[in-house]
Amino acid sequence: MIGRLQALHGTDGSRSWFERARNSLAGGISSSSRLTSTGPHPYPLYMSSGSGARIRDVDGNEYIDYLISYGSAVLGHAPPVLTDALTRVLSTGTMFGTCNVPEVELAETICRMVPCAELVRFANSGSEAVQGAVRAARGHTGRSRILKFEGHYHGWSDTLAISNRPTEYEAGPPGAPRSVPHSPGIPAGVVDDVVVCPWNDPAALRAVLDARAGELAAVICEPIVANNACTMPDAGYLETLREECTARGIVLIFDEVCTGFRTGPGGAQALFGVVPDLAVFSKALGGGLPIAAFAGRREIMDALASGRVKHGGTYNASPLCATAALVTLRELGDPAVVQRIDAIGRQVMEAARKAAHDQGIPCSVQGVGAMFQTVFTPDGRPTRHYRELLDVDQGRSHAFRHELLKRGVHANAFPMACWFVSAAVTDDELAATCEAVAEAFKAL
Repeated sequence: MIGRLQALHGTDGSRSWFERARNSLAGGISSSSRLTSTGPHPYPLYMSSGSGARIRDVDGNEYIDYLISYGSAVLGHAPPVLTDALTRVLSTGTMFGTCNVPEVELAETICRMVPCAELVRFANSGSEAVQGAVRAARGHTGRSRILKFEGHYHGWSDTLAISNRPTEYEAGPPGAPRSVPHSPGIPAGVVDDVVVCPWNDPAALRAVLDARAGELAAVICEPIVANNACTMPDAGYLETLREECTARGIVLIFDEVCTGFRTGPGGAQALFGVVPDLAVFSKALGGGLPIAAFAGRREIMDALASGRVKHGGTYNASPLCATAALVTLRELGDPAVVQRIDAIGRQVMEAARKAAHDQGIPCSVQGVGAMFQTVFTPDGRPTRHYRELLDVDQGRSHAFRHELLKRGVHANAFPMACWFVSAAVTDDELAATCEAVAEAFKAL
């Protein structure tokens, strides 16, 4: 058990497994985001088990977890309410490739919780659901081009893997960014179909919309930019997006893969009071199992209903994953649960702000209670758009994460990502986290 602070026992087991993995896994990993390090050591941690807000690695070290499967395990690891329900499904069949009752109940639940949701379709990951939403928007409008914002992340697939992490040289002028493929292997034609705009800049937005009049099928954004260190929308900016898209007949898509259900039952659209035409969900939706959804206005989704716009998937809303999502959303429908998540996060955020102030370290703690990041900006001000993140002190960010790890707190390894809070964090674990944050700042 973790006390207030506990040093690691060593991580030789993780090192050994990584060396073995490199003989059979490309790079020794199954996802590019897992290419992390264990403090100063050039290998990732290998986790063996988890319970509640804690995870344990193969060397027996225990951590309070604020990665929680990139926000997916919103109820914590192996919560009984979820494992009991899934055990029953395991004994009756996990999937049949046919329609099933839990998927209907789940869709009904989403329609009740999410302001924009009149019809729902399921997928297996956020990347897949984004593709579905984009295809629906293109099918509805008859247009091909999509406007996205520089630095926003909408999955690894070709469709929108554009200008996620460009260098300043690649990105071009700040007010009119170039479309930059995220990786080799993305065709030029795909890149040409994606128009890039700076975030939180109404004038630049209107200029792009005017220049691309009649071309754009959709505008897509992360309403809270989880993949830009929880950069928040300026006051009124989401309303501007809504107004401009409505006036121009463009489909507005909120990528709520990270914010959905985590920031409250209705997601960011309920939090900010701005309703998109379509929204995409995953992560917290499944409570730790692979499921995603895109949902929106009946007028747009009807093309899928009729089969005019094609969408499929063998594993979509299997009984196992649909049950996990249904149980998770029922728990998150309890105001006390989401209030607890928010309150825990806000206390950790305040602990980081106080520690930064006490140590005289420039730092912005930004986001909301359920998801936030500690960002070492030069002047301590919050970031407003992607280009400002290029000036973040990433060395200090990595050192902070490693100091936390040494003290038994596990957070995202990437400075441009964020912390996620689960409902399972206890008062003792919260106190231990806040103490670890204070001690980590002293070590910086």
